[in-house]
Amino acid sequence: MTDKKTQDPKDLLRDVEASDPEKIRAMEAEKQAEITEEIEEATAVKGQYSAKQIQVLEGLEAVRKRPSMYIGSVSARGLHHLVSEVVDNSIDEALAGFCTDIQVTIHRDNSITVRDNGRGIPVDMHKTGRPAVEVVMTVLHAGGKFGDGGYKVSGGLHGVGVSCVNALSEKMEVEVHRNGKAYGIEFSRGRTVRPLYEKGPAEGTGTIVHFKPDDTIFTETVYDYDTLRLRLRELAFLNKGVTISLADERSGRSEAFHFEGGIIEFVRYVDQNKDKVNTAPIYVEGVKDTTIVEVAMEYTDSYNENIFTYVNNINTEEGGTHLSGFKQALTRAINDYARKIGALKDNDENLGGDDCREGLTAVISLKVAEPQFEGQTKTKLGNSEIRGIVDNLVTAQLNEFFEENPAEAKKIVAKAVMASRARAAARKARDLTRRSNLLQSTSLPG
Repeated sequence: MTDKKTQDPKDLLRDVEASDPEKIRAMEAEKQAEITEEIEEATAVKGQYSAKQIQVLEGLEAVRKRPSMYIGSVSARGLHHLVSEVVDNSIDEALAGFCTDIQVTIHRDNSITVRDNGRGIPVDMHKTGRPAVEVVMTVLHAGGKFGDGGYKVSGGLHGVGVSCVNALSEKMEVEVHRNGKAYGIEFSRGRTVRPLYEKGPAEGTGTIVHFKPDDTIFTETVYDYDTLRLRLRELAFLNKGVTISLADERSGRSEAFHFEGGIIEFVRYVDQNKDKVNTAPIYVEGVKDTTIVEVAMEYTDSYNENIFTYVNNINTEEGGTHLSGFKQALTRAINDYARKIGALKDNDENLGGDDCREGLTAVISLKVAEPQFEGQTKTKLGNSEIRGIVDNLVTAQLNEFFEENPAEAKKIVAKAVMASRARAAARKARDLTRRSNLLQSTSLPG
């Protein structure tokens, strides 16, 4: 996602509400009421979140030797990826329904603190003979997010886990608030330097992770506020109702992101300086088995399409089966309605996909229990079953929207028909030019 203009989140909220508050509120309330129970079931954890849910896959030995294999690079990109890995743990708690507040702080020495109000990483004894929190922090891919463990849906599956952050940090301190007590444990370069200890009583629950990247590993150790800001705002858009804040002790800058409208507000933000075709974004939401689908979309007077796709909060820049399913559904729904109202006659060709997406801005966000990522950068969703899930859901809800909002539907169809005619006219003009050039070349002397 590119951010061409910076805007305070509170201003953004006011902009969206001012545009058409009743429409958005009504849309959100109606859709949410219909499927809240299904979403809670799809994201609910099985049983308790304790040491039993912590599964261990492999050790940390290779991380410090070949860090680029695990975080992509040891430059600024890898440095900022460390923050994402820790925040992902907090987001997992939010997806499971146990976390509503995440705070990220950049300290003067370029160390980072991530604090959440989730359940707290388990501190009971793991079957390996160590406290669960120590296993999570010292074993690669250890966490409650594999198989039938603590999480049904996890963004961290795409990454390497918080233990990788520990391995690449000069120091890491973890504080867990759980069972009315505060527990601490300390590490250095992936090794435990102070075993789990009790710090005293604590109110509430949560986890606090403080780490300082190892300057013998990274070529860049200075955090960029705006880089973190963009990612945290994106996560707040994708996880409606969760508050994510960023504070920079070096400059005094701070912001808090909270979007009750979620991806609806994401679309509004992207299109804030464009003229809209719709009076409000179209919102699609539904659940199939454990897969949660959210789509927000609207048309503008632009000629370009902007589609942003995410799976478990991961930006799937290369698209995949969820994008294919959405495109199929959109093209089919628009063509069916165009024929129903007579905008397309029996002998007319169907509108093409490009015509149906001209001027479209859409955000597609899925929560998938076991995503399969493909492509050169592992940012393409490969699960074959997802195409049908998205196609069926979007088709059904778009058809319903068109039936209930004929004025809006006719605007969308009219835009697609105009795009199709313009494309046909341009193609005809190109053909005429080619023929003219061909005739001129054949009539040249010699």
